[in-house]
Amino acid sequence: MTTEGMPARGGPAQGGSAQGGSADGGPAEAVPAEEETLLRRMYEVFSTDERDAFIPRCLAPDVDWPNVLDGVRLHGHEEVRAYWARQFTAGHPLVRLEGLRLDGDGEGVVATVRQGMRDAEGDHWAGTVEHVYRFGEDGRVARMDVRAV
Repeated sequence: MTTEGMPARGGPAQGGSAQGGSADGGPAEAVPAEEETLLRRMYEVFSTDERDAFIPRCLAPDVDWPNVLDGVRLHGHEEVRAYWARQFTAGHPLVRLEGLRLDGDGEGVVATVRQGMRDAEGDHWAGTVEHVYRFGEDGRVARMDVRAV
């Protein structure tokens, strides 16, 4: 994906998520449509067998990703793929995207996410966190951070 054709942040928003007002009382900027589409698709495929094939399409080759289990950072497709495989070995993690908005700096996109696990008894939903995404020049995710809500 590229960022060509994306509205400049600060310009008129096309597509994107509704945002509410900004800190100065004016209208908030929408998440750029390409970034919104990419993130929505990432959350759709995460809990499926498509996730490994989708990694090169959504994550930059040198992506910087949090390993929340061990409290370290991962770098690159293979480290993220191995981390996700480890998560699925321990259980079946679930993530449900509940909303997207621009981060306070206007550069990142914040995904509000409900986390859970699936087992033989069904889906069990836990707390909500924020995933904060930064995008590279090619439109793919360059960095992701997790914030408590």
